Amino acid sequence: MRLEFVPVEEFFFALTLSVRLLEELDNPELLEQMRSHLRAEYGQPSTIAAAQDNTFNYVFRLFGYGDTPETPLMISISDWNGKLRLSSDFGWTLSETRKPIRTEQFGQRSEFTDKLKVTLQDHFNLALVEHHPPSISEK
Repeated sequence: MRLEFVPVEEFFFALTLSVRLLEELDNPELLEQMRSHLRAEYGQPSTIAAAQDNTFNYVFRLFGYGDTPETPLMISISDWNGKLRLSSDFGWTLSETRKPIRTEQFGQRSEFTDKLKVTLQDHFNLALVEHHPPSISEK
């Protein structure tokens, strides 16, 4: 499993049209730790926040998950109303008319979320989960 940061210079909104919320974590301390870590490691967020409720959004390509490990998934780590948000396009794709549609993997989003949280916990050295199920790279 490999995370690749998408800086603002490379960010295209069309890439994330199918990115949907996985989980929202209501933990202000964790939110501040993640915000500080992301800012220290990656600098400027991938997108510039448009509202006071959203102050950062870091986007990553996630390689090495699922049946097509060479095709990256999009992962977004952001804040909204004081909560940490994890989002991904896992289980979604864009139709020919660029509208998000569910894929056959949609029902596996909860399992994917659990593994993503462990992966992010290990990558950023932050407590995102209480127990330690397998990470994405251990799948």
